[in-house]
Amino acid sequence: MKRMMIAAGIALSLSAIPAHAASTYAQTKYPVVLAHGMFGWDKMLGVIDYWYQIPTDMRSNGANVFVTQVSGLESSEVRGEQLLKQTQDILAISGAVKVNLIGHSHGGHSVRYVAAMMPSKIASVTTMATPAKGAPMADLIVNGGKAGAIGAQVLQAAGTILNYLTGGSSQGLDVNANKSLASLSTAGSAAFNIKFPQAIPVTACGEGAYEVNGVKYFSFGGTTQVTNLLDPLDGAVKLVSLAFTNGEANDGFVGRCSAHVGKVVRDNYDMNHIDFMNHIFGLRALTTDPKAVYREQLNRLKLAGM
Repeated sequence: MKRMMIAAGIALSLSAIPAHAASTYAQTKYPVVLAHGMFGWDKMLGVIDYWYQIPTDMRSNGANVFVTQVSGLESSEVRGEQLLKQTQDILAISGAVKVNLIGHSHGGHSVRYVAAMMPSKIASVTTMATPAKGAPMADLIVNGGKAGAIGAQVLQAAGTILNYLTGGSSQGLDVNANKSLASLSTAGSAAFNIKFPQAIPVTACGEGAYEVNGVKYFSFGGTTQVTNLLDPLDGAVKLVSLAFTNGEANDGFVGRCSAHVGKVVRDNYDMNHIDFMNHIFGLRALTTDPKAVYREQLNRLKLAGM
């Protein structure tokens, strides 16, 4: 049943491809697969996109785009395995020989997992605001004793509600805040990087290998917490950023250096963690358009023959 629903979603993605795109600027050789982050979804209540207007913009510029959905709160390995199965379905249904993977936040771990498992089917991996070396807020909760345990319970409750609102529960997707937080902690991310070291920098703030097993790796990051005073989520992002006690530049959730994977295209966008989803509803800094960031990356992949 679950795989039938995934296949139906893929079919809908195919039907959403315009017959004649307004532009070919983002027309990559291989399809693009989007993987969401923590608490993520495809469509909430069937209406609200996780990637707000981003897939539509990609398609209007010639891209063939598939939006996936995995457990919003689970371990990196479980989420990665779920994405692997969906990517295999996308390859089968689309007839493509490879895909370009793009992951936001914890979705960056997911796309790295898939690339490690079947590199011959992956042209590129792009991570957006991904805590490759862990996130301080996760550390704070995991190592927070009784207070941390209460925090994890709150996240579990929120994740369960979101799982229902986004259709995850009807797809049989699990919700496990403790495993999610453990995976995103410094220790959990380090353990994941030992298993899947592809394109992870060996220095504290350097770049990783640009290509591993034929897969090209790219990463992006932001260093602003409040980007639009009208955005009600920016205050929460600023609050979460207080977990950074070492003064590191960050997007509220992810440190500038932790976002590095493979070729660092840019790590100091005037964007916060939520802006990489183009939320809330497109409210952003005047200097940076998230849709343009994704569109330009697809053009970069196109020009590289991917």
